Amino acid sequence: MTAVDPHVSVSAHSGDSASAEEPTRFRDVLGAYVGLTKPRIIELLLLTTVPVMFLASRGVPDMWLVVATVVGGTLSAGSANALNCVYDRDIDQRMRRTRRRALPRHMVSPRAALVFGLALGVVSTLLLGFLVNWLSAGLALAANVFYVVGYTMLLKRRTSQNIVWGGAAGCFPALIGWTAVTGSLAWTPVILFLVVFFWTPPHFWALALRYREDYAAADVPMLPSVAPASTVGRQIVVYSWVTVATSLVLWPVASTGWLYPVAAVVLGAVFLTEAQLLARRTRQTDNVVEMRPMRLFHWSNMYLSLLFLSVALDPLLTR
Repeated sequence: MTAVDPHVSVSAHSGDSASAEEPTRFRDVLGAYVGLTKPRIIELLLLTTVPVMFLASRGVPDMWLVVATVVGGTLSAGSANALNCVYDRDIDQRMRRTRRRALPRHMVSPRAALVFGLALGVVSTLLLGFLVNWLSAGLALAANVFYVVGYTMLLKRRTSQNIVWGGAAGCFPALIGWTAVTGSLAWTPVILFLVVFFWTPPHFWALALRYREDYAAADVPMLPSVAPASTVGRQIVVYSWVTVATSLVLWPVASTGWLYPVAAVVLGAVFLTEAQLLARRTRQTDNVVEMRPMRLFHWSNMYLSLLFLSVALDPLLTR
């Protein structure tokens, strides 16, 4: 029987282990950088960009224009989200919902994340400017700056109305989608901007109700962490009514067909019902489990998704 050289055996296994770890490490780091851009938020932003391009075109827009707008918008939103992660890394470290992000886990250094965020911003601005138009590029840059400076740096840690005003940054995609096609602004995208603006507080406050203890521990004055749940419930109902009312204004202003107003009424009725139910539960209990705020949070996502889908389908089905 031939003896096995232990040094050869250990060396071979070490080489195999190192080669296996390298792709794993690469995937982890790549995943960390992708995570900095907050892909789920980007999906929602793109959902309010592309349908508006269909409405502006009164049909199917040029697909290359859509691709350029989507790529540029994705990079711009990713830039804003990455810079937000850099500035808010101390908060993210203290919150259960966010402590698994790349910076709290030290998978990416703050300096690297900062360079990454700024680079995405520059690339997105140039891409939108040269391939779409400079008005769309300027709007995307304005949204980026407003989210990072206006919301993240100035509002988030100072006022319970932070998401009301700071949420305006997430409304710009409606303007960008319209200007990408037409090269100019009009009342139609402004109304859709306002729909998202008024929708944001009830959507986000429902989530913040679920994680109000997290925000309190991080000293972030989100309304649910500084006000009684019943107060939050009333505010959610008010903003939900304004959202639905604003969505109906689009019908006469944009001269849509029958599909959009029907969808706006039906979806709005369900949205208002869920908001009212949550408000009632906030008056009956202070137990967040019994309030079930995530029910409204998930439905509000569905509401906006289907509403903007109807924006895209209306000019295709009712021409």
